[in-house]
Amino acid sequence: MPLRRNGLKIGDIEDRPDGGMGSTMVRGSGEGPHTIDWRRSLAARNARTRGRRHHPVFRIRDELSPRWRMSLTLVGLVVPLLIWLFMATSGSATVLVPSPGAALESIGRMWNDGTLTGDVWASFRRILIGYAISMAIAVVLGVLMGSFRSAESFLEAPIAFMRYVPATALVPLMLFWLGIDETPKIALIVIGSVFFNVLMVADVVRNVPKELISAAYTLGAGRLRVLRQVILPHSTPGIIDVARINLAAAWAILVVAELLAAEEGLAFRIVRAQRFRQIDDMFAILIIFGIIGVATDLSLRWFRNRAAPWARP
Repeated sequence: MPLRRNGLKIGDIEDRPDGGMGSTMVRGSGEGPHTIDWRRSLAARNARTRGRRHHPVFRIRDELSPRWRMSLTLVGLVVPLLIWLFMATSGSATVLVPSPGAALESIGRMWNDGTLTGDVWASFRRILIGYAISMAIAVVLGVLMGSFRSAESFLEAPIAFMRYVPATALVPLMLFWLGIDETPKIALIVIGSVFFNVLMVADVVRNVPKELISAAYTLGAGRLRVLRQVILPHSTPGIIDVARINLAAAWAILVVAELLAAEEGLAFRIVRAQRFRQIDDMFAILIIFGIIGVATDLSLRWFRNRAAPWARP
Protein backbone atom coordinates (compact mmCIF):
# COMPACT_ATOMS: atom_id res chain seq x y z
CA MET A 1 0.00 0.00 0.00
CA PRO A 2 1.58 3.31 -1.01
CA LEU A 3 2.49 5.72 1.75
CA ARG A 4 0.41 8.85 1.91
CA ARG A 5 0.98 12.18 3.57
CA ASN A 6 -1.65 14.92 3.61
CA GLY A 7 -3.64 12.97 1.05
CA LEU A 8 -0.75 12.71 -1.44
CA LYS A 9 1.39 9.80 -2.42
CA ILE A 10 5.08 10.18 -1.68
CA GLY A 11 5.88 9.43 -5.31
CA ASP A 12 3.59 12.16 -6.51
CA ILE A 13 6.07 14.91 -5.57
CA GLU A 14 8.71 15.72 -8.16
CA ASP A 15 10.94 18.60 -9.15
CA ARG A 16 9.33 21.05 -11.47
CA PRO A 17 11.58 21.65 -14.47
CA ASP A 18 10.54 25.30 -14.85
CA GLY A 19 9.74 26.11 -11.24
CA GLY A 20 13.16 27.49 -10.39
CA MET A 21 14.96 27.14 -7.08
CA GLY A 22 12.78 26.07 -4.20
CA SER A 23 9.79 25.01 -6.38
CA THR A 24 8.23 21.53 -6.66
CA MET A 25 5.30 20.14 -8.65
CA VAL A 26 2.73 17.97 -6.93
CA ARG A 27 0.42 15.57 -8.77
CA GLY A 28 -2.77 15.20 -6.75
CA SER A 29 -5.50 12.66 -7.30
CA GLY A 30 -7.96 14.01 -9.82
CA GLU A 31 -6.57 17.50 -9.63
CA GLY A 32 -4.21 19.47 -11.85
CA PRO A 33 -0.62 19.99 -10.84
CA HIS A 34 0.14 22.88 -8.55
CA THR A 35 3.39 24.39 -7.22
CA ILE A 36 4.73 24.47 -3.66
CA ASP A 37 7.26 27.27 -3.23
CA TRP A 38 9.71 26.51 -0.41
CA ARG A 39 10.48 30.18 0.07
CA ARG A 40 6.87 30.84 1.12
CA SER A 41 6.66 27.85 3.39
CA LEU A 42 6.77 27.82 7.18
CA ALA A 43 10.30 26.40 7.11
CA ALA A 44 11.47 29.30 4.97
CA ARG A 45 9.92 31.84 7.33
CA ASN A 46 11.67 30.21 10.29
CA ALA A 47 15.06 30.01 8.54
CA ARG A 48 17.60 32.54 9.83
CA THR A 49 19.46 33.98 6.84
CA ARG A 50 19.26 31.32 4.18
CA GLY A 51 18.57 32.82 0.79
CA ARG A 52 18.62 36.45 1.96
CA ARG A 53 20.85 39.04 0.36
CA HIS A 54 22.50 41.45 2.76
CA HIS A 55 23.18 45.07 2.01
CA PRO A 56 26.56 45.56 0.26
CA VAL A 57 27.84 47.40 3.35
CA PHE A 58 27.58 44.19 5.38
CA ARG A 59 28.78 41.68 2.78
CA ILE A 60 32.21 40.13 3.20
CA ARG A 61 34.70 41.51 0.65
CA ASP A 62 31.94 42.76 -1.64
CA GLU A 63 32.21 45.85 -3.82
CA LEU A 64 30.66 49.14 -2.76
CA SER A 65 29.20 51.73 -5.05
CA PRO A 66 31.14 55.00 -5.38
CA ARG A 67 28.35 56.81 -3.52
CA TRP A 68 28.64 54.51 -0.52
CA ARG A 69 32.43 54.66 -0.51
CA MET A 70 32.41 58.46 -0.57
CA SER A 71 29.74 58.64 2.14
CA LEU A 72 31.58 56.30 4.49
CA THR A 73 34.85 58.16 3.87
CA LEU A 74 33.23 61.46 4.79
CA VAL A 75 31.72 59.93 7.94
CA GLY A 76 35.13 58.53 8.90
CA LEU A 77 36.60 62.04 8.61
CA VAL A 78 33.77 63.90 10.31
CA VAL A 79 33.53 61.68 13.40
CA PRO A 80 37.12 62.37 14.65
CA LEU A 81 36.60 66.06 13.89
CA LEU A 82 33.43 66.11 16.00
CA ILE A 83 35.27 64.36 18.86
CA TRP A 84 38.03 66.98 18.60
CA LEU A 85 35.48 69.81 18.71
CA PHE A 86 33.78 68.26 21.72
CA MET A 87 37.06 67.94 23.62
CA ALA A 88 38.07 71.51 22.69
CA THR A 89 34.78 72.97 23.94
CA SER A 90 34.34 70.80 27.03
CA GLY A 91 36.48 73.16 29.11
CA SER A 92 38.47 70.52 30.98
CA ALA A 93 41.12 71.92 33.35
CA THR A 94 43.41 68.90 33.01
CA VAL A 95 43.13 68.12 29.28
CA LEU A 96 44.10 71.13 27.16
CA VAL A 97 42.84 70.75 23.59
CA PRO A 98 42.90 73.65 21.12
CA SER A 99 40.18 74.14 18.57
CA PRO A 100 40.75 73.07 14.93
CA GLY A 101 40.75 76.73 13.96
CA ALA A 102 43.55 77.50 16.41
CA ALA A 103 45.63 74.59 15.09
CA LEU A 104 45.15 75.74 11.48
CA GLU A 105 46.09 79.27 12.48
CA SER A 106 49.28 77.92 14.03
CA ILE A 107 50.11 76.08 10.80
CA GLY A 108 49.69 79.31 8.85
CA ARG A 109 51.89 81.23 11.26
CA MET A 110 54.72 78.65 11.12
CA TRP A 111 54.43 78.54 7.33
CA ASN A 112 54.70 82.31 7.01
CA ASP A 113 57.77 82.63 9.23
CA GLY A 114 59.55 79.77 7.38
CA THR A 115 59.99 77.38 10.29
CA LEU A 116 57.51 74.83 8.95
CA THR A 117 59.18 74.35 5.57
CA GLY A 118 62.61 73.93 7.15
CA ASP A 119 61.33 71.41 9.71
CA VAL A 120 59.41 69.40 7.11
CA TRP A 121 62.40 69.20 4.79
CA ALA A 122 64.80 68.23 7.62
CA SER A 123 62.55 65.38 8.80
CA PHE A 124 61.70 64.23 5.28
CA ARG A 125 65.39 64.16 4.29
CA ARG A 126 66.27 61.96 7.26
CA ILE A 127 63.39 59.58 6.51
CA LEU A 128 64.25 59.48 2.80
CA ILE A 129 67.89 58.55 3.38
CA GLY A 130 67.40 56.22 6.33
CA TYR A 131 64.39 54.35 4.98
CA ALA A 132 65.91 54.00 1.51
CA ILE A 133 68.95 52.31 3.07
CA SER A 134 66.66 50.12 5.17
CA MET A 135 64.61 48.96 2.16
CA ALA A 136 67.70 48.34 0.04
CA ILE A 137 69.11 46.02 2.72
CA ALA A 138 65.69 44.41 3.20
CA VAL A 139 65.21 43.61 -0.48
CA VAL A 140 68.62 41.95 -0.80
CA LEU A 141 68.43 39.91 2.40
CA GLY A 142 64.71 39.23 2.12
CA VAL A 143 64.98 37.85 -1.41
CA LEU A 144 67.87 35.64 -0.34
CA MET A 145 66.00 34.35 2.73
CA GLY A 146 62.80 33.75 0.78
CA SER A 147 64.54 32.00 -2.10
CA PHE A 148 67.27 29.90 -0.47
CA ARG A 149 66.79 27.71 2.58
CA SER A 150 70.49 28.06 3.37
CA ALA A 151 70.25 31.85 3.58
CA GLU A 152 67.11 31.55 5.71
CA SER A 153 68.84 29.20 8.16
CA PHE A 154 71.87 31.49 8.39
CA LEU A 155 70.10 34.86 8.73
CA GLU A 156 66.72 34.32 10.34
CA ALA A 157 67.92 33.67 13.90
CA PRO A 158 70.14 36.79 14.30
CA ILE A 159 67.60 39.01 12.53
CA ALA A 160 64.79 37.71 14.72
CA PHE A 161 66.95 38.40 17.78
CA MET A 162 67.79 41.96 16.73
CA ARG A 163 64.15 42.64 15.84
CA TYR A 164 63.25 42.48 19.53
CA VAL A 165 65.97 44.91 20.64
CA PRO A 166 64.24 48.32 20.95
CA ALA A 167 65.85 50.87 18.67
CA THR A 168 65.35 53.53 21.33
CA ALA A 169 67.61 51.55 23.68
CA LEU A 170 70.45 52.12 21.22
CA VAL A 171 70.36 55.92 21.55
CA PRO A 172 73.27 56.13 24.05
CA LEU A 173 75.38 53.84 21.88
CA MET A 174 74.59 55.90 18.79
CA LEU A 175 75.80 59.01 20.59
CA PHE A 176 79.00 57.31 21.77
CA TRP A 177 79.84 55.75 18.43
CA LEU A 178 78.56 58.27 15.86
CA GLY A 179 78.48 61.61 17.65
CA ILE A 180 75.66 64.15 17.48
CA ASP A 181 75.60 64.92 13.75
CA GLU A 182 73.07 63.58 11.22
CA THR A 183 74.66 60.13 11.13
CA PRO A 184 73.20 58.76 14.40
CA LYS A 185 69.71 59.98 13.46
CA ILE A 186 69.78 58.20 10.11
CA ALA A 187 71.39 55.10 11.63
CA LEU A 188 68.61 54.89 14.22
CA ILE A 189 65.95 54.99 11.49
CA VAL A 190 67.75 52.22 9.62
CA ILE A 191 68.16 49.99 12.68
CA GLY A 192 64.59 50.59 13.83
CA SER A 193 63.00 49.46 10.56
CA VAL A 194 65.38 47.19 8.66
CA PHE A 195 64.78 43.95 10.60
CA PHE A 196 61.01 44.18 10.22
CA ASN A 197 61.41 44.92 6.53
CA VAL A 198 63.75 41.97 5.96
CA LEU A 199 61.41 39.40 7.51
CA MET A 200 58.33 40.76 5.76
CA VAL A 201 60.06 40.85 2.36
CA ALA A 202 61.17 37.26 2.93
CA ASP A 203 57.54 36.27 3.57
CA VAL A 204 56.50 37.99 0.34
CA VAL A 205 59.14 36.08 -1.64
CA ARG A 206 58.09 32.77 -0.06
CA ASN A 207 54.59 33.30 -1.43
CA VAL A 208 55.77 33.14 -5.04
CA PRO A 209 54.00 30.06 -6.46
CA LYS A 210 56.29 27.06 -6.73
CA GLU A 211 54.68 26.23 -10.07
CA LEU A 212 56.06 29.42 -11.64
CA ILE A 213 59.59 28.60 -10.51
CA SER A 214 59.29 25.00 -11.73
CA ALA A 215 57.94 26.17 -15.08
CA ALA A 216 60.88 28.58 -15.47
CA TYR A 217 63.36 25.79 -14.73
CA THR A 218 61.54 23.54 -17.21
CA LEU A 219 61.96 26.19 -19.90
CA GLY A 220 65.71 26.25 -19.29
CA ALA A 221 66.10 29.29 -17.01
CA GLY A 222 68.97 29.36 -14.54
CA ARG A 223 68.89 30.54 -10.95
CA LEU A 224 69.83 34.12 -11.77
CA ARG A 225 67.19 34.36 -14.47
CA VAL A 226 64.55 32.87 -12.17
CA LEU A 227 65.37 35.47 -9.52
CA ARG A 228 65.37 38.31 -12.02
CA GLN A 229 62.40 37.39 -14.22
CA VAL A 230 60.13 35.33 -11.94
CA ILE A 231 60.68 35.99 -8.24
CA LEU A 232 61.40 39.73 -8.30
CA PRO A 233 58.53 40.71 -10.68
CA HIS A 234 56.05 38.58 -8.77
CA SER A 235 57.22 40.00 -5.42
CA THR A 236 57.30 43.66 -6.50
CA PRO A 237 53.77 44.64 -5.35
CA GLY A 238 54.27 42.87 -2.02
CA ILE A 239 57.62 44.57 -1.45
CA ILE A 240 56.09 47.98 -2.14
CA ASP A 241 53.31 47.18 0.33
CA VAL A 242 55.93 46.25 2.94
CA ALA A 243 57.63 49.62 2.39
CA ARG A 244 54.29 51.41 2.66
CA ILE A 245 53.21 49.68 5.88
CA ASN A 246 56.51 49.95 7.76
CA LEU A 247 57.08 53.56 6.75
CA ALA A 248 54.86 54.55 9.68
CA ALA A 249 57.32 52.85 12.05
CA ALA A 250 60.17 54.86 10.52
CA TRP A 251 58.31 58.11 11.22
CA ALA A 252 57.77 56.97 14.83
CA ILE A 253 61.50 56.31 15.23
CA LEU A 254 62.20 59.74 13.75
CA VAL A 255 60.69 61.32 16.85
CA VAL A 256 63.35 59.63 18.99
CA ALA A 257 66.09 60.26 16.44
CA GLU A 258 65.46 64.01 16.42
CA LEU A 259 66.00 64.14 20.17
CA LEU A 260 69.69 63.56 19.51
CA ALA A 261 70.84 67.19 19.52
CA ALA A 262 68.70 68.17 16.53
CA GLU A 263 68.22 71.83 15.71
CA GLU A 264 65.37 71.42 13.23
CA GLY A 265 62.74 68.88 12.33
CA LEU A 266 59.09 68.19 13.10
CA ALA A 267 59.82 66.10 16.19
CA PHE A 268 62.30 68.70 17.44
CA ARG A 269 59.64 71.40 16.95
CA ILE A 270 56.94 69.47 18.82
CA VAL A 271 59.28 68.85 21.79
CA ARG A 272 60.20 72.54 21.82
CA ALA A 273 56.50 73.46 21.79
CA GLN A 274 55.92 71.11 24.72
CA ARG A 275 58.54 72.92 26.81
CA PHE A 276 56.72 76.23 26.37
CA ARG A 277 53.21 74.68 26.62
CA GLN A 278 52.36 75.76 23.07
CA ILE A 279 49.48 73.33 22.63
CA ASP A 280 48.35 74.91 19.35
CA ASP A 281 51.77 74.33 17.77
CA MET A 282 51.83 70.73 19.02
CA PHE A 283 48.48 69.92 17.41
CA ALA A 284 49.53 71.75 14.24
CA ILE A 285 52.62 69.56 13.90
CA LEU A 286 50.54 66.43 14.55
CA ILE A 287 48.31 67.46 11.64
CA ILE A 288 51.41 67.91 9.46
CA PHE A 289 52.57 64.40 10.43
CA GLY A 290 49.19 63.00 9.38
CA ILE A 291 49.16 64.87 6.06
CA ILE A 292 52.67 63.66 5.19
CA GLY A 293 51.74 60.09 6.14
CA VAL A 294 48.60 60.05 3.99
CA ALA A 295 50.46 61.62 1.06
CA THR A 296 53.30 59.06 1.18
CA ASP A 297 50.81 56.20 1.60
CA LEU A 298 48.82 57.26 -1.46
CA SER A 299 52.03 57.79 -3.44
CA LEU A 300 53.25 54.27 -2.69
CA ARG A 301 49.84 52.83 -3.58
CA TRP A 302 50.00 54.63 -6.92
CA PHE A 303 53.55 53.41 -7.50
CA ARG A 304 52.52 49.81 -6.74
CA ASN A 305 49.65 50.00 -9.24
CA ARG A 306 51.97 51.47 -11.87
CA ALA A 307 54.77 48.98 -11.28
CA ALA A 308 52.48 45.93 -11.14
CA PRO A 309 49.09 46.72 -12.74
CA TRP A 310 48.26 43.00 -12.81
CA ALA A 311 48.26 42.92 -8.99
CA ARG A 312 45.75 45.68 -8.37
CA PRO A 313 43.37 44.74 -5.52
